[in-house]
Amino acid sequence: MNEHGQSAGAHLAAQGMRSTVVGIGVNLVLALIKGTAGVLGNSYALIADAVESTLDVVSSIIVWMGLRISVRPPDANHPYGHGKAEPLAAVAVAVALFAAAVGIAIQSVREIRTPHHAPAPFTLVVLVLVILTKETLFRYVFRVGDATSSTAVKSDAWHHRSDAITSVAAFIGISIALMGGPGYESADDWAALFASWIIGFNAYNLLRPALAELTDAAPDPKLEKEVRAIAKGIDGVLGTHKCHVRKMGFDYYVDLDVIVAGSMTVSAAHAVAHQVQDAIRRANPLFTKVLIHIEPPDLSRPLPS
Repeated sequence: MNEHGQSAGAHLAAQGMRSTVVGIGVNLVLALIKGTAGVLGNSYALIADAVESTLDVVSSIIVWMGLRISVRPPDANHPYGHGKAEPLAAVAVAVALFAAAVGIAIQSVREIRTPHHAPAPFTLVVLVLVILTKETLFRYVFRVGDATSSTAVKSDAWHHRSDAITSVAAFIGISIALMGGPGYESADDWAALFASWIIGFNAYNLLRPALAELTDAAPDPKLEKEVRAIAKGIDGVLGTHKCHVRKMGFDYYVDLDVIVAGSMTVSAAHAVAHQVQDAIRRANPLFTKVLIHIEPPDLSRPLPS
């Protein structure tokens, strides 16, 4: 618990929710600016960029909801808590990115095949401001996601980075269209098509860790080593066998086999198990659920390290 009475997971979730609220506000403003500039400046790449910012707003709302649900305490229907809501939000963001990539690609091809005027020069100024803003937002949100080990917040950050990438592509495309003159008007649309590929690639990279967490893939091996080292530091523990760690939202669940002397009484072994549980939780407050299974030594083989 921190000074406000929050659990470690709830405190991390609160940090993540604050970053998403900032992102929502910034993206609302950018979507309006880019959409207006794209229509007035005859730039489909900029309009596509505005669509991306609008999706950023939707994805940030999804992330915010996922974070809020993930820290709800266990109940009768969810005895292990609601932590899976956090990676589920990350999956939803990745799917939204895929949808944006496909939609932008389809419309880009249509624009390439349709003759139109070159974009207005003022759209380049708008894009420079957008790129600087989105890159700053990405760095801020990603720092929060990295500090909280939140898959959803990191996915939200990369959504901001993908928006910056589409803006860079739009800047290049519009510049080529303006400098090339007649015959180069579609460079703007080719830039939007390229940006759609980048968005899809980022979506794939975001989807993988979210699905891994949903399927209880093992987290950083350092966590298992930390758990084993703590357990072996308790009096009465001869070693450890199985050790499984899985991530549940912002928390980690641990299943650990602890080896004690075969002559130890049930009461004494039970006390050792509680000492191990308490030591693991003290060392890392994010280890919220620790299940200890007591085993006697197997005399046919040496004790594991």
